[in-house]
Amino acid sequence: MEFYGEAPDVDLTYSDVFLVPRRSAITSRLDVDLAPGDGTTATIPLVSANMNSVTGARLAATLARRGGLGVLPQDMPLQELDAAIRWVKAQPVAWDTPLVLPPEATVADAARLLPPTDGHGIVVARASGGRVDADDILGVIPAARLGTALPDARLGDLARTRAASVDADDIESARHAFDVIVAAEAETVCVLQHGHLVGTLSRRSALRSTLYRPAVDASGRLIVAAAVGINGDVAAKAQALAAAGVDVLVVDTAHGHQEGMLRALRAVADLDLGIPIAAGNIVTAEGVHDLVTAGATILKVGVGPGAMCTTRMMTAVGRPQFSAVLETAEAARMMGAHVWADGGVRYPRDVALALAAGAASVMIGSWFAGTIEAPGELQLDEAGRAYKESWGMASTKAVHERFGRLDPYELARKELFAEGISSSRIYLDPLRPGLEDLLDMITSGVRSSFTYAGASTVAEFHERARVGLQSAAGYEEGKALPVSW
Repeated sequence: MEFYGEAPDVDLTYSDVFLVPRRSAITSRLDVDLAPGDGTTATIPLVSANMNSVTGARLAATLARRGGLGVLPQDMPLQELDAAIRWVKAQPVAWDTPLVLPPEATVADAARLLPPTDGHGIVVARASGGRVDADDILGVIPAARLGTALPDARLGDLARTRAASVDADDIESARHAFDVIVAAEAETVCVLQHGHLVGTLSRRSALRSTLYRPAVDASGRLIVAAAVGINGDVAAKAQALAAAGVDVLVVDTAHGHQEGMLRALRAVADLDLGIPIAAGNIVTAEGVHDLVTAGATILKVGVGPGAMCTTRMMTAVGRPQFSAVLETAEAARMMGAHVWADGGVRYPRDVALALAAGAASVMIGSWFAGTIEAPGELQLDEAGRAYKESWGMASTKAVHERFGRLDPYELARKELFAEGISSSRIYLDPLRPGLEDLLDMITSGVRSSFTYAGASTVAEFHERARVGLQSAAGYEEGKALPVSW
Protein backbone atom coordinates (compact mmCIF):
# COMPACT_ATOMS: atom_id res chain seq x y z
CA MET A 1 0.00 0.00 0.00
CA GLU A 2 1.12 3.55 -0.64
CA PHE A 3 -0.23 6.92 0.44
CA TYR A 4 -1.46 9.37 -2.18
CA GLY A 5 0.77 12.18 -1.02
CA GLU A 6 2.79 12.38 2.17
CA ALA A 7 2.21 9.86 4.95
CA PRO A 8 0.37 11.44 7.90
CA ASP A 9 1.85 12.07 11.34
CA VAL A 10 -1.33 11.02 13.15
CA ASP A 11 -3.12 7.69 13.48
CA LEU A 12 -6.09 7.12 11.17
CA THR A 13 -9.45 5.40 11.26
CA TYR A 14 -11.19 3.90 8.23
CA SER A 15 -13.29 7.07 7.93
CA ASP A 16 -10.14 9.17 7.53
CA VAL A 17 -9.03 7.51 4.30
CA PHE A 18 -10.21 6.53 0.85
CA LEU A 19 -8.93 4.44 -2.06
CA VAL A 20 -7.63 6.24 -5.14
CA PRO A 21 -8.41 4.52 -8.47
CA ARG A 22 -5.50 3.65 -10.72
CA ARG A 23 -4.90 2.06 -14.10
CA SER A 24 -6.37 -1.43 -14.15
CA ALA A 25 -6.40 -4.40 -16.50
CA ILE A 26 -9.04 -6.26 -14.47
CA THR A 27 -12.16 -6.41 -16.65
CA SER A 28 -14.59 -8.15 -14.28
CA ARG A 29 -15.21 -8.45 -10.57
CA LEU A 30 -15.42 -12.20 -11.10
CA ASP A 31 -11.76 -12.25 -12.15
CA VAL A 32 -10.80 -11.39 -8.56
CA ASP A 33 -9.63 -14.11 -6.15
CA LEU A 34 -10.43 -13.13 -2.56
CA ALA A 35 -8.65 -16.03 -0.83
CA PRO A 36 -6.72 -14.52 2.12
CA GLY A 37 -3.66 -16.79 1.92
CA ASP A 38 -3.25 -16.78 5.70
CA GLY A 39 -2.65 -20.48 6.25
CA THR A 40 -6.35 -21.27 6.53
CA THR A 41 -8.35 -22.71 3.64
CA ALA A 42 -10.76 -19.76 3.58
CA THR A 43 -11.62 -18.45 0.12
CA ILE A 44 -13.02 -15.06 1.17
CA PRO A 45 -11.30 -12.73 3.68
CA LEU A 46 -14.10 -12.66 6.26
CA VAL A 47 -13.99 -14.11 9.79
CA SER A 48 -16.87 -13.95 12.26
CA ALA A 49 -15.87 -12.72 15.71
CA ASN A 50 -15.67 -15.09 18.66
CA MET A 51 -18.57 -13.35 20.43
CA ASN A 52 -21.45 -15.24 22.05
CA SER A 53 -24.03 -13.16 20.19
CA VAL A 54 -22.26 -13.51 16.83
CA THR A 55 -20.87 -16.98 16.17
CA GLY A 56 -22.63 -20.25 16.84
CA ALA A 57 -22.52 -23.49 14.91
CA ARG A 58 -25.26 -22.44 12.48
CA LEU A 59 -23.52 -19.21 11.47
CA ALA A 60 -20.10 -20.90 11.29
CA ALA A 61 -21.38 -23.56 8.89
CA THR A 62 -23.15 -21.03 6.66
CA LEU A 63 -20.08 -18.78 6.56
CA ALA A 64 -17.72 -21.65 5.70
CA ARG A 65 -20.05 -22.81 2.94
CA ARG A 66 -19.45 -19.43 1.28
CA GLY A 67 -15.72 -19.44 1.93
CA GLY A 68 -15.32 -17.65 5.27
CA LEU A 69 -14.35 -18.77 8.76
CA GLY A 70 -16.42 -18.70 11.94
CA VAL A 71 -14.72 -18.57 15.36
CA LEU A 72 -16.70 -20.20 18.16
CA PRO A 73 -16.35 -18.21 21.42
CA GLN A 74 -14.24 -19.30 24.38
CA ASP A 75 -17.15 -18.81 26.79
CA MET A 76 -18.84 -21.97 25.52
CA PRO A 77 -18.25 -24.97 27.82
CA LEU A 78 -15.77 -27.42 26.31
CA GLN A 79 -18.44 -30.08 25.83
CA GLU A 80 -20.60 -27.62 23.86
CA LEU A 81 -17.62 -26.49 21.80
CA ASP A 82 -16.83 -30.10 20.95
CA ALA A 83 -20.44 -30.71 19.88
CA ALA A 84 -20.56 -27.50 17.83
CA ILE A 85 -17.34 -28.35 15.97
CA ARG A 86 -18.55 -31.85 15.17
CA TRP A 87 -21.95 -30.49 14.06
CA VAL A 88 -20.30 -28.07 11.61
CA LYS A 89 -18.16 -30.88 10.25
CA ALA A 90 -21.28 -32.97 9.61
CA GLN A 91 -23.09 -30.29 7.58
CA PRO A 92 -23.46 -30.47 3.81
CA VAL A 93 -21.03 -28.50 1.67
CA ALA A 94 -22.93 -28.29 -1.61
CA TRP A 95 -26.39 -27.89 -0.07
CA ASP A 96 -27.94 -25.76 2.66
CA THR A 97 -28.42 -27.26 6.10
CA PRO A 98 -32.13 -28.17 6.24
CA LEU A 99 -34.26 -26.41 8.83
CA VAL A 100 -36.68 -29.13 9.91
CA LEU A 101 -39.72 -28.73 12.18
CA PRO A 102 -42.43 -31.25 13.07
CA PRO A 103 -45.99 -30.87 11.79
CA GLU A 104 -47.30 -29.95 15.26
CA ALA A 105 -44.99 -26.91 15.46
CA THR A 106 -46.70 -23.59 14.95
CA VAL A 107 -46.02 -20.56 12.80
CA ALA A 108 -44.93 -18.76 15.99
CA ASP A 109 -42.32 -21.49 16.59
CA ALA A 110 -41.00 -21.09 13.05
CA ALA A 111 -40.95 -17.29 13.28
CA ARG A 112 -38.43 -17.50 16.12
CA LEU A 113 -36.02 -19.09 13.64
CA LEU A 114 -36.90 -17.39 10.35
CA PRO A 115 -38.42 -14.05 9.40
CA PRO A 116 -40.92 -13.99 6.54
CA THR A 117 -38.36 -13.46 3.77
CA ASP A 118 -37.63 -14.86 0.34
CA GLY A 119 -34.95 -17.47 -0.28
CA HIS A 120 -35.54 -19.56 2.84
CA GLY A 121 -37.85 -22.43 3.66
CA ILE A 122 -38.84 -24.83 6.44
CA VAL A 123 -39.03 -28.56 5.88
CA VAL A 124 -42.02 -30.03 7.68
CA ALA A 125 -41.32 -33.66 8.53
CA ARG A 126 -42.31 -36.33 10.99
CA ALA A 127 -39.64 -37.16 13.56
CA SER A 128 -37.55 -40.22 12.65
CA GLY A 129 -34.85 -40.62 15.28
CA GLY A 130 -32.79 -37.69 14.07
CA ARG A 131 -32.78 -38.83 10.44
CA VAL A 132 -35.41 -37.70 7.98
CA ASP A 133 -36.45 -40.20 5.33
CA ALA A 134 -38.14 -39.13 2.11
CA ASP A 135 -41.46 -40.59 3.27
CA ASP A 136 -41.32 -38.46 6.43
CA ILE A 137 -41.31 -35.16 4.52
CA LEU A 138 -44.73 -33.51 4.40
CA GLY A 139 -43.69 -30.38 2.51
CA VAL A 140 -41.58 -27.25 2.41
CA ILE A 141 -43.09 -23.98 3.62
CA PRO A 142 -41.53 -20.84 2.11
CA ALA A 143 -40.46 -18.48 4.88
CA ALA A 144 -42.45 -15.67 3.24
CA ARG A 145 -45.62 -17.68 3.97
CA LEU A 146 -45.03 -17.20 7.70
CA GLY A 147 -45.93 -13.53 7.37
CA THR A 148 -49.46 -14.28 6.14
CA ALA A 149 -50.40 -17.15 8.47
CA LEU A 150 -51.84 -16.98 11.99
CA PRO A 151 -49.26 -17.46 14.75
CA ASP A 152 -51.04 -20.52 16.16
CA ALA A 153 -51.44 -22.25 12.79
CA ARG A 154 -49.83 -25.70 12.67
CA LEU A 155 -47.10 -26.18 10.10
CA GLY A 156 -48.53 -29.55 9.19
CA ASP A 157 -51.74 -27.83 8.09
CA LEU A 158 -49.79 -25.37 5.92
CA ALA A 159 -47.68 -28.05 4.21
CA ARG A 160 -50.41 -29.20 1.88
CA THR A 161 -48.26 -29.74 -1.21
CA ARG A 162 -45.70 -32.51 -1.53
CA ALA A 163 -42.21 -31.01 -1.48
CA ALA A 164 -40.22 -30.92 -4.69
CA SER A 165 -37.03 -32.95 -4.34
CA VAL A 166 -33.85 -33.73 -6.24
CA ASP A 167 -31.40 -36.58 -5.90
CA ALA A 168 -27.95 -35.38 -4.84
CA ASP A 169 -26.27 -37.84 -7.19
CA ASP A 170 -28.15 -36.40 -10.17
CA ILE A 171 -26.91 -32.82 -9.68
CA GLU A 172 -24.02 -32.18 -12.06
CA SER A 173 -23.19 -28.59 -11.05
CA ALA A 174 -24.55 -25.57 -9.24
CA ARG A 175 -25.84 -24.19 -12.55
CA HIS A 176 -27.56 -27.49 -13.24
CA ALA A 177 -29.14 -27.37 -9.78
CA PHE A 178 -30.50 -23.89 -10.48
CA ASP A 179 -32.06 -25.08 -13.74
CA VAL A 180 -33.60 -28.09 -12.00
CA ILE A 181 -35.23 -25.88 -9.36
CA VAL A 182 -36.61 -23.53 -12.01
CA ALA A 183 -37.96 -26.48 -13.99
CA ALA A 184 -39.70 -27.74 -10.84
CA GLU A 185 -41.31 -24.30 -10.44
CA ALA A 186 -40.16 -24.31 -6.82
CA GLU A 187 -38.34 -21.81 -4.65
CA THR A 188 -36.75 -24.43 -2.35
CA VAL A 189 -36.29 -28.14 -2.95
CA CYS A 190 -35.25 -31.01 -0.71
CA VAL A 191 -31.99 -32.73 -1.59
CA LEU A 192 -32.13 -36.49 -1.05
CA GLN A 193 -29.42 -39.14 -1.02
CA HIS A 194 -30.18 -42.83 -0.67
CA GLY A 195 -33.71 -41.87 0.33
CA HIS A 196 -32.66 -39.55 3.16
CA LEU A 197 -32.83 -35.75 3.48
CA VAL A 198 -29.29 -34.35 3.27
CA GLY A 199 -30.03 -30.70 2.59
CA THR A 200 -32.16 -28.10 0.89
CA LEU A 201 -31.46 -25.90 -2.08
CA SER A 202 -33.09 -22.67 -3.18
CA ARG A 203 -32.65 -20.78 -6.42
CA ARG A 204 -30.60 -18.19 -4.59
CA SER A 205 -28.32 -20.69 -2.84
CA ALA A 206 -27.73 -22.55 -6.12
CA LEU A 207 -26.79 -19.26 -7.75
CA ARG A 208 -24.41 -18.42 -4.88
CA SER A 209 -22.69 -21.77 -5.32
CA THR A 210 -21.56 -20.59 -8.76
CA LEU A 211 -19.94 -17.49 -7.23
CA TYR A 212 -18.38 -18.76 -3.97
CA ARG A 213 -15.97 -21.60 -3.21
CA PRO A 214 -16.56 -23.31 0.14
CA ALA A 215 -13.83 -23.35 2.77
CA VAL A 216 -13.12 -27.01 3.48
CA ASP A 217 -10.54 -29.13 5.26
CA ALA A 218 -8.41 -31.91 3.78
CA SER A 219 -11.37 -34.28 4.08
CA GLY A 220 -13.71 -31.95 2.22
CA ARG A 221 -15.64 -30.87 5.34
CA LEU A 222 -16.52 -27.28 6.25
CA ILE A 223 -13.89 -25.53 8.35
CA VAL A 224 -14.44 -23.96 11.76
CA ALA A 225 -12.27 -22.17 14.33
CA ALA A 226 -12.61 -21.99 18.10
CA ALA A 227 -11.22 -19.64 20.73
CA VAL A 228 -9.61 -20.27 24.09
CA GLY A 229 -8.72 -17.80 26.82
CA ILE A 230 -5.31 -17.48 28.44
CA ASN A 231 -6.22 -18.77 31.91
CA GLY A 232 -6.52 -22.31 33.20
CA ASP A 233 -5.13 -25.35 31.39
CA VAL A 234 -5.01 -23.76 27.93
CA ALA A 235 -2.95 -26.58 26.43
CA ALA A 236 -5.44 -29.25 27.49
CA LYS A 237 -8.36 -27.31 26.04
CA ALA A 238 -6.49 -26.66 22.81
CA GLN A 239 -5.67 -30.35 22.49
CA ALA A 240 -9.32 -31.27 23.04
CA LEU A 241 -10.49 -28.82 20.39
CA ALA A 242 -7.94 -30.16 17.92
CA ALA A 243 -9.16 -33.68 18.61
CA ALA A 244 -12.72 -32.53 17.86
CA GLY A 245 -11.54 -31.35 14.45
CA VAL A 246 -11.08 -27.60 14.81
CA ASP A 247 -9.16 -26.08 11.88
CA VAL A 248 -7.86 -22.87 13.46
CA LEU A 249 -7.21 -22.15 17.13
CA VAL A 250 -7.64 -18.59 18.42
CA VAL A 251 -5.95 -17.66 21.70
CA ASP A 252 -7.83 -14.58 22.77
CA THR A 253 -7.80 -11.90 25.44
CA ALA A 254 -8.59 -8.19 25.37
CA HIS A 255 -4.96 -7.18 26.05
CA GLY A 256 -2.96 -9.64 24.00
CA HIS A 257 0.47 -8.11 24.59
CA GLN A 258 0.96 -9.49 28.09
CA GLU A 259 2.92 -12.23 29.82
CA GLY A 260 -0.16 -14.40 30.32
CA MET A 261 -0.73 -14.50 26.56
CA LEU A 262 2.90 -15.35 25.84
CA ARG A 263 2.80 -18.25 28.31
CA ALA A 264 -0.44 -19.56 26.84
CA LEU A 265 0.88 -19.27 23.28
CA ARG A 266 4.07 -21.14 24.09
CA ALA A 267 2.06 -23.90 25.75
CA VAL A 268 -0.19 -24.29 22.70
CA ALA A 269 2.65 -24.01 20.20
CA ASP A 270 4.59 -26.75 22.01
CA LEU A 271 1.70 -29.16 21.26
CA ASP A 272 2.57 -28.96 17.53
CA LEU A 273 -1.10 -29.38 16.54
CA GLY A 274 -0.45 -28.67 12.87
CA ILE A 275 -3.10 -25.95 12.59
CA PRO A 276 -2.84 -22.14 12.38
CA ILE A 277 -2.78 -20.33 15.73
CA ALA A 278 -4.30 -16.85 15.86
CA ALA A 279 -3.70 -14.64 18.90
CA GLY A 280 -4.56 -11.16 20.13
CA ASN A 281 -5.61 -8.55 20.49
CA ILE A 282 -2.71 -6.23 19.75
CA VAL A 283 -2.15 -2.91 17.91
CA THR A 284 1.65 -2.50 17.62
CA ALA A 285 4.60 -3.97 15.74
CA GLU A 286 6.18 -4.84 19.08
CA GLY A 287 3.14 -6.94 19.92
CA VAL A 288 3.45 -8.73 16.59
CA HIS A 289 7.08 -9.60 17.27
CA ASP A 290 6.44 -11.00 20.73
CA LEU A 291 3.34 -13.03 19.83
CA VAL A 292 4.82 -14.50 16.66
CA THR A 293 8.00 -15.41 18.54
CA ALA A 294 5.80 -17.20 21.10
CA GLY A 295 4.06 -19.25 18.40
CA ALA A 296 1.26 -17.26 16.75
CA THR A 297 0.89 -17.42 12.95
CA ILE A 298 -2.01 -14.95 12.76
CA LEU A 299 -2.44 -11.77 14.81
CA LYS A 300 -5.81 -10.34 15.81
CA VAL A 301 -5.51 -6.57 15.60
CA GLY A 302 -7.81 -4.04 17.25
CA VAL A 303 -8.39 -2.56 20.68
CA GLY A 304 -11.58 -0.58 21.10
CA PRO A 305 -13.07 -0.20 17.59
CA GLY A 306 -15.98 -2.64 18.05
CA ALA A 307 -19.56 -1.42 18.19
CA MET A 308 -20.17 -3.19 21.52
CA CYS A 309 -16.85 -2.09 23.05
CA THR A 310 -16.42 0.81 25.49
CA THR A 311 -12.70 0.22 26.19
CA ARG A 312 -11.50 3.50 24.73
CA MET A 313 -14.04 5.60 26.61
CA MET A 314 -13.48 3.72 29.86
CA THR A 315 -9.69 3.43 29.76
CA ALA A 316 -8.41 5.71 26.95
CA VAL A 317 -6.59 2.61 25.66
CA GLY A 318 -6.65 1.61 22.00
CA ARG A 319 -5.59 2.86 18.62
CA PRO A 320 -7.35 4.06 15.46
CA GLN A 321 -7.88 0.88 13.51
CA PHE A 322 -6.52 1.72 10.06
CA SER A 323 -3.12 2.73 11.44
CA ALA A 324 -3.05 -0.24 13.80
CA VAL A 325 -3.61 -2.64 10.89
CA LEU A 326 -1.10 -0.84 8.67
CA GLU A 327 1.73 -1.09 11.21
CA THR A 328 1.04 -4.62 12.42
CA ALA A 329 0.49 -6.04 8.93
CA GLU A 330 3.90 -4.79 7.79
CA ALA A 331 5.56 -6.24 10.88
CA ALA A 332 3.72 -9.55 10.43
CA ARG A 333 4.72 -9.79 6.75
CA MET A 334 8.38 -9.45 7.66
CA MET A 335 8.01 -12.36 10.11
CA GLY A 336 6.01 -14.60 7.77
CA ALA A 337 2.79 -14.12 9.74
CA HIS A 338 -0.62 -12.60 8.92
CA VAL A 339 -3.10 -10.14 10.40
CA TRP A 340 -6.84 -10.29 10.98
CA ALA A 341 -8.31 -6.78 11.35
CA ASP A 342 -10.72 -7.15 14.26
CA GLY A 343 -13.51 -4.60 14.61
CA GLY A 344 -14.55 -1.20 13.37
CA VAL A 345 -16.10 -2.21 10.04
CA ARG A 346 -19.53 -0.81 9.28
CA TYR A 347 -19.55 -0.71 5.46
CA PRO A 348 -17.95 -2.77 2.68
CA ARG A 349 -15.53 0.15 2.17
CA ASP A 350 -14.09 -0.49 5.63
CA VAL A 351 -13.38 -4.13 4.75
CA ALA A 352 -11.61 -3.02 1.58
CA LEU A 353 -9.55 -0.46 3.50
CA ALA A 354 -8.51 -3.06 6.09
CA LEU A 355 -7.30 -5.30 3.28
CA ALA A 356 -5.54 -2.35 1.64
CA ALA A 357 -3.71 -1.73 4.92
CA GLY A 358 -2.37 -5.28 4.75
CA ALA A 359 -4.88 -7.47 6.60
CA ALA A 360 -5.32 -10.99 5.27
CA SER A 361 -8.88 -11.17 6.61
CA VAL A 362 -11.33 -8.95 8.43
CA MET A 363 -13.23 -10.00 11.56
CA ILE A 364 -16.86 -8.93 11.80
CA GLY A 365 -18.94 -8.86 14.97
CA SER A 366 -22.11 -6.81 15.42
CA TRP A 367 -22.73 -6.63 11.68
CA PHE A 368 -23.20 -10.42 11.65
CA ALA A 369 -25.07 -10.45 14.98
CA GLY A 370 -28.15 -9.07 13.24
CA THR A 371 -28.67 -12.02 10.91
CA ILE A 372 -30.94 -15.03 10.78
CA GLU A 373 -28.04 -17.42 11.41
CA ALA A 374 -26.58 -15.65 14.48
CA PRO A 375 -27.16 -17.27 17.88
CA GLY A 376 -30.42 -16.60 19.68
CA GLU A 377 -34.05 -16.52 18.70
CA LEU A 378 -35.61 -13.79 16.64
CA GLN A 379 -37.62 -11.29 18.66
CA LEU A 380 -40.07 -8.59 17.61
CA ASP A 381 -40.24 -5.06 18.98
CA GLU A 382 -43.40 -3.04 19.56
CA ALA A 383 -43.56 -2.13 15.87
CA GLY A 384 -43.13 -5.73 14.72
CA ARG A 385 -39.51 -5.30 13.58
CA ALA A 386 -37.27 -8.37 13.97
CA TYR A 387 -34.09 -8.13 16.04
CA LYS A 388 -31.58 -10.18 17.99
CA GLU A 389 -29.79 -9.28 21.18
CA SER A 390 -26.08 -8.48 21.16
CA TRP A 391 -23.59 -7.67 23.91
CA GLY A 392 -19.91 -6.96 24.44
CA MET A 393 -17.58 -9.72 25.59
CA ALA A 394 -16.40 -7.73 28.61
CA SER A 395 -19.89 -6.59 29.62
CA THR A 396 -21.76 -7.57 32.78
CA LYS A 397 -23.87 -10.04 30.78
CA ALA A 398 -20.73 -11.69 29.39
CA VAL A 399 -19.15 -11.78 32.86
CA HIS A 400 -22.19 -13.66 34.17
CA GLU A 401 -21.96 -16.19 31.34
CA ARG A 402 -18.22 -16.66 31.77
CA PHE A 403 -18.03 -16.77 35.57
CA GLY A 404 -21.53 -17.83 36.57
CA ARG A 405 -20.17 -20.79 38.55
CA LEU A 406 -18.18 -18.59 40.93
CA ASP A 407 -19.49 -17.95 44.42
CA PRO A 408 -21.59 -14.74 44.73
CA TYR A 409 -18.77 -12.73 46.31
CA GLU A 410 -16.21 -13.47 43.56
CA LEU A 411 -18.83 -12.90 40.84
CA ALA A 412 -19.76 -9.54 42.38
CA ARG A 413 -16.07 -8.54 42.40
CA LYS A 414 -15.76 -9.29 38.69
CA GLU A 415 -18.94 -7.34 37.92
CA LEU A 416 -17.29 -4.22 39.33
CA PHE A 417 -14.80 -4.23 36.45
CA ALA A 418 -17.14 -5.07 33.58
CA GLU A 419 -16.94 -2.96 30.43
CA GLY A 420 -18.98 -2.84 27.26
CA ILE A 421 -22.66 -2.90 26.40
CA SER A 422 -24.64 -5.67 28.11
CA SER A 423 -27.70 -5.59 25.89
CA SER A 424 -28.35 -4.03 22.53
CA ARG A 425 -30.95 -4.71 19.88
CA ILE A 426 -29.40 -5.50 16.52
CA TYR A 427 -32.20 -5.20 13.98
CA LEU A 428 -32.30 -7.42 10.94
CA ASP A 429 -31.99 -5.50 7.70
CA PRO A 430 -35.24 -6.24 5.83
CA LEU A 431 -33.29 -6.27 2.56
CA ARG A 432 -30.43 -8.41 3.91
CA PRO A 433 -31.71 -10.48 6.83
CA GLY A 434 -29.43 -13.45 6.26
CA LEU A 435 -25.67 -13.83 6.63
CA GLU A 436 -25.33 -14.70 2.96
CA ASP A 437 -27.14 -11.49 1.99
CA LEU A 438 -24.44 -9.54 3.82
CA LEU A 439 -21.69 -11.64 2.26
CA ASP A 440 -23.06 -10.80 -1.19
CA MET A 441 -22.96 -7.08 -0.42
CA ILE A 442 -19.52 -7.10 1.24
CA THR A 443 -17.73 -9.27 -1.30
CA SER A 444 -19.31 -7.40 -4.21
CA GLY A 445 -17.96 -4.10 -2.87
CA VAL A 446 -14.53 -5.55 -2.11
CA ARG A 447 -14.25 -7.16 -5.52
CA SER A 448 -14.98 -3.78 -7.09
CA SER A 449 -12.29 -2.19 -4.90
CA PHE A 450 -9.79 -4.69 -6.29
CA THR A 451 -10.72 -3.83 -9.88
CA TYR A 452 -10.26 -0.10 -9.19
CA ALA A 453 -6.79 -0.85 -7.85
CA GLY A 454 -5.90 -3.21 -10.69
CA ALA A 455 -5.47 -6.16 -8.34
CA SER A 456 -6.70 -9.70 -8.89
CA THR A 457 -5.60 -11.18 -5.54
CA VAL A 458 -5.37 -10.08 -1.92
CA ALA A 459 -1.57 -10.02 -2.16
CA GLU A 460 -1.72 -7.78 -5.24
CA PHE A 461 -4.20 -5.50 -3.48
CA HIS A 462 -1.74 -5.11 -0.60
CA GLU A 463 0.84 -3.91 -3.12
CA ARG A 464 -1.28 -1.79 -5.46
CA ALA A 465 -3.74 -0.07 -3.12
CA ARG A 466 -3.27 3.69 -3.07
CA VAL A 467 -4.80 5.50 -0.10
CA GLY A 468 -5.54 9.19 0.35
CA LEU A 469 -6.60 11.25 3.35
CA GLN A 470 -9.96 12.99 3.56
CA SER A 471 -11.75 15.48 5.78
CA ALA A 472 -14.97 14.72 7.63
CA ALA A 473 -16.75 16.62 4.85
CA GLY A 474 -15.07 14.39 2.28
CA TYR A 475 -16.35 11.32 4.08
CA GLU A 476 -19.89 12.74 4.19
CA GLU A 477 -19.70 13.57 0.48
CA GLY A 478 -19.25 9.88 -0.29
CA LYS A 479 -22.52 8.90 1.36
CA ALA A 480 -25.64 8.47 -0.71
CA LEU A 481 -28.40 11.03 -0.17
CA PRO A 482 -31.59 9.82 1.53
CA VAL A 483 -34.22 8.63 -0.91
CA SER A 484 -36.64 11.32 0.29
CA TRP A 485 -34.41 14.28 -0.58
